[in-house]
Order: sequence, then structure tokens, then C-alpha cells
Amino acid sequence: MEGEFNTEKAEKLTAETLFNAFSTDENGLSSEEVSSRLEKYGYNEIKEERVSLIRKLMGYFWGPIPFMIEAAAILSIIVGDLGDFTIIMSLLFINATVGFYQEHEADDAIELLKEKMAISAYVLRDNTWNMINARELVPGDIIRVRIGDVAPADLKLLSGEYLLLDESSLTGESLPVEKKSSDICYSGSIVQQGEMTGLVVTTGVSTFFGRASELIKETNTTSHLEKAVVKIGDYLIILSVLTVSVIFLVGLFRHEGLLQILTYSLILLVASIPVAQPAVLSVTMAIGARVLARKNAIVSKLSSIEEMAGMDVLCSDKTGTITKNKITVREIQVFGDYEKSDVLLYGSLASEEETPDPIDQAIFSCLKRVDHLESFKTLEFKQFDPISKKTIAMVEDSKGNKFQVAKGAPQSILAILPPEEDSAIKVNEKVDIWANKGYRALAVGWGQENHWNLVGLLALYDPPRPDSAQTIQEAQDMGVEVKMVTGDHIAIARETAADVGLRKNIRLPDEFKDKPARKAKRVVSEAHGFAQVFPEDKYHIVELLQKCGKIVGMTGDGVNDAPALKKADVGIAVSGATDAAKSAADIVFTSPGLNVIIDAIHESHKIFLRMYSYSLYRVSETIRILIFTALTILVFQFYPLTPAMLVIIALLDDIPIMTIAYDHTEKVQRPQKWNMKVNLGMSTYLGIIGVFSSFILLYILMEWFHLSPGMIQSLIFLKLVVAGHLTMFATRVKGPFWSLRPKGIFFWSIILTDIAATLFVVSGWIMPAVSWELVGFVWLYALVAFVAEDILKMRFYRVLERMNLS
Repeated sequence: MEGEFNTEKAEKLTAETLFNAFSTDENGLSSEEVSSRLEKYGYNEIKEERVSLIRKLMGYFWGPIPFMIEAAAILSIIVGDLGDFTIIMSLLFINATVGFYQEHEADDAIELLKEKMAISAYVLRDNTWNMINARELVPGDIIRVRIGDVAPADLKLLSGEYLLLDESSLTGESLPVEKKSSDICYSGSIVQQGEMTGLVVTTGVSTFFGRASELIKETNTTSHLEKAVVKIGDYLIILSVLTVSVIFLVGLFRHEGLLQILTYSLILLVASIPVAQPAVLSVTMAIGARVLARKNAIVSKLSSIEEMAGMDVLCSDKTGTITKNKITVREIQVFGDYEKSDVLLYGSLASEEETPDPIDQAIFSCLKRVDHLESFKTLEFKQFDPISKKTIAMVEDSKGNKFQVAKGAPQSILAILPPEEDSAIKVNEKVDIWANKGYRALAVGWGQENHWNLVGLLALYDPPRPDSAQTIQEAQDMGVEVKMVTGDHIAIARETAADVGLRKNIRLPDEFKDKPARKAKRVVSEAHGFAQVFPEDKYHIVELLQKCGKIVGMTGDGVNDAPALKKADVGIAVSGATDAAKSAADIVFTSPGLNVIIDAIHESHKIFLRMYSYSLYRVSETIRILIFTALTILVFQFYPLTPAMLVIIALLDDIPIMTIAYDHTEKVQRPQKWNMKVNLGMSTYLGIIGVFSSFILLYILMEWFHLSPGMIQSLIFLKLVVAGHLTMFATRVKGPFWSLRPKGIFFWSIILTDIAATLFVVSGWIMPAVSWELVGFVWLYALVAFVAEDILKMRFYRVLERMNLS
């Protein structure tokens, strides 16, 4: 079967030859045969090359940061410090274990989301048409593809008039390709027009898509969050390398031991660099994706969650998103000698009863006697074409008379009427009257030998969803401007906009297409919605808004929405979207309406605030440790921390910060965007406060308590751990630290690590033991310093607000 020839050979063979080769026919396969073929050929999927768990784990011991840790461990052995060696290697193994576990959890979440995003196939098995997961297709299956579908396998097309395919992802050719019976439809092609039945000839890695997979890999773009975190990481690395280099050079100038100063410099560098940064980023994103999945929003691109945090414009489709997409026929207008029943009859003959199309369903539900259709035979049926905006069928009645019927947009039906037809004025008048009521007009035509008559008009009404007005208001309250985008008449768009609380400044494509850039950007920026748009207009709207500096979200459901969804910063495929739209989108809604987007925006804000809090803490903690240590060495010629203490601090810092991905956040009411000047300014400010408080404690311990150097190091270690961890409570909110209760896992991870640090100091493990009285004093000092830090933080935020920076 499949192993005997590839898709190219199948294209040259007839359908009968292929039926024989695959031991099948036009009735498809049986369930038993499918099971045996699955065992032989496997599932219809292209398995990604997955890194083994062992290789993933070993990856945490390979790279710049692990190399520095390992170098410090080797130097510790060389100088004979077995204790430091043990602690350093413990840090390495614990970081690897924690990072490996968190990455594994994130990978599992992504795999679950991929399963939910799987495309479907309409397959004929056991003489019954059913919708199945495309992964279960086998060679020899008979399937049907139609507009909006992504071809799930390589197909030999059998019956149907034609398919218009977008093969750009396979061939790079931007123009659509027309395929007819006996042609090959390649896996991954997007059906733009038509409907045909085909025979599955190759699946999985044997398809053209599978063999060309290396050529069509998606390019991963970097999100605003990832760029910001990288900048923060670069800032810390540069700061750490420069400071540690000064310490190293000063140590050499003072003729200290080369190995000792090199070991200390390496460990200080390790303690300063954000080792946990990649894990915190990936875990925070994965957890956000899981939360949204439970709320009926499937994320196909994790970074899009964060992009939504900064989204300030949402271009929303009208039908099925703002409205119910449950269309009813409200009025019927006849023309000529026809009757209302004729309008419904011919309209139904130009429709498909089994299709989920809401317009077709509305016509059939209004037609009282469906059995009237049994006396008619459909000879040829042309699916709805979003370009020509009509459906045409060739029909034969019980007497053998052949005629054509068509339904579609009024302007499309008027275009096929004879030139002398004078119905245009009456049609347009009726369309305007209905549009002012919020009704959409559908025209029905009848013809023979390409001579058409206008039968009548149907007034269709798609009421707004009951939650649309509230959802739009909530989005606007969060600083997201909602712009409605529809192909409907401008009057209908205005009525719908008024019903859901949008203003009526609805613009037409002609007002911004082919206009000077400045005028075009002003039109789309000021508009509250757009009517009578074509798919290419949606793309242009997104592009113009982005040129205005906006972060744009776009909703869509059809194959022709795919370019706009790809272009948008956040592409959203709404419930019931075609596979093509889902493939192009970043987020897919599985429940109807816009209300899911509110949850998505809230979750994106949480992710942003968690990462913002992390960045403030991480920069301030680096400055707190790095600058304090460097200045103490330079000014007092005293090492405030031993290498072992630095390693333990790095370990104790990484454990609780991982749990920030689960923490509660403030509720914000505006788009969140990175302002690196404010972020680095605030974190540096908090870090300097920490340096001052550490110097004051050092002075007290040296001049008031006259403690030994070893005891001073133990107490400085405890202060840096406790005060640093308390800073996490300050950075998570702009107001007082008590204004938002932390999540239990976040709170207790901080408290338990602080308790562990306290026990190290009291017990004298790896460091000189200190009495409970001195430990209590340091705890009290750290708490007082934390309260002062929180007050100074709020004052700094008020200064930023007065400067319009925060």
C-alpha cells in the first residue's frame, strides 16, 4: 500500500488503480480495517524530535552558568575546602532538579494544549460520515474537505467541482491553486473555496508536508516580555561581571591568594546572575496557559498571553462573537409574480440542510414543508464563495426541467441580473430600511440558461449576545478599545454597535484604502468600527493600527480571516472557527462570545505583574548582595560572606522565587507595558536601600557588639536572606505590602527558607554559631528595615506618578 509509492506516483494513477492498491472503494473502510492499518502505518502525525529526559537533565550541567559553578567547585577542591565543594555541588544539583521539574511541568502543559488544538476530519467509515480527530486517519480512508478546512493528509481528489487551495505554507507561492478531480491535495493546504471528496493516499511523515517539514518550520518570534527579561538579565550580568572584576583585581593588588580570590569571584558571580530566570519565565507562562484552558481559551503560542497584557485595541468580528450567530428570518419581500413560499423554496434549494451554516439553518427552519424538496434533485452545487458572496445550485424538478437558483448578498445577485432589470433601486431601498432595523438582507434568484430573475429578499436578524454589552464595557474599563469589524451593511453595523454600547462612528474601507498614510491612520484610529469589509481590509486595518503604535488583537473564524489573525499581535480564533483560522491564531476560544477575552486579559495582567515583581526583586537583590559585598571588601578589607554562604544564599533565593508563578496579583485596569527606565530605576532604588541597611547593621555588629569576624559573617548572611526575601512582599504591590494577601505556596516558601537560614546560623552549620538573642535582633532589624523600605517604595512610586512615568 503506502510503502509502495509516494504521493507523486499516486498523482499519476487513476482512482480505480488506487482503490485496488488500498483495498478500498468509494464507501470507505470498516472499523476493523482501520484498526489494522493504524497498527501498520501508525497515527497520522509528524512527531517532533523530543529530547530524552536524561539529556534534558544533563543540559542543566552544561552552559555558561553551570560551567562557572563547576569551575568554582573545582577551585574549592584545589584549595582543599571540601565544605565549600559540597555546598557548591549541592547548589548545582538542586538547581538542576528544580529547573528540570519545572520545565517538565511546562512541557506537559504545552502538550495538553496541542492535543486540544488538533484538527478534525470528516471521514466515511462503515458507510457513515463522522467527524474524527485527523490523527486517526489511515491510507485508504475517504474524507471530505470544504472551505475553511486544513487538508489533514495527502489526498487523491475524487468528486466535487473544484478546490481553491492556499499552498503557501508548502510551496511559498502566495497565489491560490485550483485543484479538480484526479489532482492531489497536499496535507497542510488550506481550502479557500469549494468542497470535494478525496482518498487518503499518504499520512504522517510520508506526506509531502511531512517530507518538507524542515522547510516549513515556524519562526519563533520574541515577545515583549521575553525581550524585557533578556534586557534585565543582560543588565545584571554586565553589572555583576564589572563588579566582580574589580574585586578580583583588587584582591590581586593586595596580594591575596589567586585561587581563593578566583573562587570567591566565581561564586559571587553565580550568586548575582539570575540563574532561575528561564525557569520562572516558562513556568509562569505555562501556568497561565493552564488557567486559560480551564476557562475555554486554548493558547497555541504561550508568549501571546503576555502580549495580551499590553493590548490596547481589540478588533472584534460581529457575527458569532458580538452576536449570537443564531439567525432567524424576520421578513420576506417578494418581487415580480413570485410568492413568499417561492422565496423560501428557492432559497432552500440554494442551501444545504446538513451544513452547520446558520443562514441555511434559518431558511430551513422557516420553510414549513421540507418534504417539498424531495421532488427536486440537486445536480450541481457551488459552495458559498466569500469573494462573490453567493451560493449557486443547478436543480432538476420532478418533470425533468432544469434551472438554477442562487442566494447571497443583494449586490451579488443584482450583478447577475440582466442589464434591463430595474429592481436595483427597490432592492437598495428595502436593504436600507431593514438595515436601520438591524436586519441583514439576503437575496434569492432563479434562472434558466444564465437568464436570471430576482425572486425576493429575506430579512435576517442575528441578535447581540446578552453578555456582549457587559463584556465590551469591561474591556473598555481595562483600557482596551473595542472596534467592531463586519462585512455587513453599515446601517446594520451601526444598529448592532448601539445595541452593545459602542458608538456609531462606523467607517467604510473606501475611507482608508488607497489614502495617504496620515489620513488612513487617523481614520482607523478614530473609528469605533468598520462595515462592508473584505478579508484584505481586515489585514489593512490591523496594519494601520500597528503603525499608530497600538498593540492589536483581532478575532476571526473564517479561512479568509487567517492573514489578519497572523498579522495581529494577538490573533484570536472564536468558537466554531475553521481549522485554517485556528492554525493562524495565537489563542482559540472554545466557548461562544467575547466574555472569555476578559479572563484572558486578566490572566495576561497577572503574568505581567508576576514577572514585573520578579524583575524588581531580582535586580534589587543582585545590587544588595553585589554592591554591599564589593564595597565592604574595598573599604574595610573584610569579606562579609564566605563562599559557602554565597552559594547558600543563591540557593535559598531561587527556591521561593519559583513560586511567584502561583502568587496573587493586583487587579489593574489598563494595558501593561514594559518601561525599562521605571523598572530598573525602582529596582536599583530598592537595591541601594538594601545596601545602606546592610552597612548600618555591619557597623552595629562591628562597633557596638564587637563580634568576631565569623559571627559577623553569620549574622550578615541571615540579614541578607531574610531582608532579601521580605523584599519579595514589597515588590509584588505598589501600595503597602499588606494590601494584597500572598498565595499560600508563595508565602510559606519564603517563610520556610528564612527559617532554614535561621537554623543554619543557630546550629553553626557551615558557619560559626550565633546565639538566639543575636538572631532575634537581626530578625527585628530586618523587619524594621523592610517596613522602612516599603514606605520609601510607595513614596518613589508617587514621585513617578507625578512625573507621569508610572
